[in-house]
Amino acid sequence: FAQNGFAVYELSRHGQDTDGVVHITADMLDEPSVAAAFERIFEQEGRIDILVNNAGFGISGAVEFTPLDEAKRLFDVNVFGMVASVKAALPYMRKNGGGRIVSMSSVAAPIPIPFQAFYSASKAAISALTLAIANEVRPFGISLCAILPGDVQTGFTDARKKNHAGNDVYGGRIDRSVAVMEHDERTGMTSDYVAKQIFRVATKKHVRPFYTAGGKYKVLVFIASILPKALANRIVGMMYAN
Repeated sequence: FAQNGFAVYELSRHGQDTDGVVHITADMLDEPSVAAAFERIFEQEGRIDILVNNAGFGISGAVEFTPLDEAKRLFDVNVFGMVASVKAALPYMRKNGGGRIVSMSSVAAPIPIPFQAFYSASKAAISALTLAIANEVRPFGISLCAILPGDVQTGFTDARKKNHAGNDVYGGRIDRSVAVMEHDERTGMTSDYVAKQIFRVATKKHVRPFYTAGGKYKVLVFIASILPKALANRIVGMMYAN
């Protein structure tokens, strides 16, 4: 975005200005700090045209052995952090007479992954929110869409909170599943490739609700959509839950 002449701001708890991107300290768990950041951006730029919701992290483990407070924190960041940003952006986009909101969902939304159930559910929630909010704000000229990446090489892999509890009960399947996931991520698409897809979608005149990033993932999502759900889920289980 910066290379194409946009004024770009990033919100995170830790960071600094880099390569034409202005850092503002904000915490997705603290709605007032998010709102204050958007107010500052509007005061400096006079408008907010595009919002990319990219904050998130992953946890892995069996649902049975995952503490609920960890699952709730995941939803607080991945889902309600997105909601806080959307709520903060909408008033300014209405003043513009329009805007574009792009949220990062995942292939794990339409194809939920065992032992990564809460992450999959959080991304499914983002996809659902994208559809619902799009209808709410359409009269204001504001459009929403979600991008569903497959495996990408980022710091997300090392930052994942891995819960090994119950691995013995599940016959080692938890650790084997996570090892498969992490191998796929480390050998997946580059972040630069996905960034270019985000830019392309964010600057389109009209958007579809969902865009899958990565050729093979487009095929997988399509196949999963036409197969009987039980069969598609069984195949996913063979890949990630053996």
